[in-house]
Amino acid sequence: MKPGIHPAYEPVVFRDTASGNAFLTRSTMTSDKTIEWEDGTTYPVVDVEISSASHPFYTGTARVLDTAGRVEKFQRRYGAR
Repeated sequence: MKPGIHPAYEPVVFRDTASGNAFLTRSTMTSDKTIEWEDGTTYPVVDVEISSASHPFYTGTARVLDTAGRVEKFQRRYGAR
């Protein structure tokens, strides 16, 4: 890699605003907000709206859609035309 052209790859805390869950990882994202982590070190924090802690697919709270009912509803509205 060429020196000086890549962004800094440093530790960052990502915090899920929906569930309050936070995790420490490395990223090129930066933020002006900081948080003191469990180890006593201050890291930049990036707030995200959804993560694996709050996404329905990962938490098992996903709704099953009645696709047959949706098709029938569409046919009632537009099928006769």
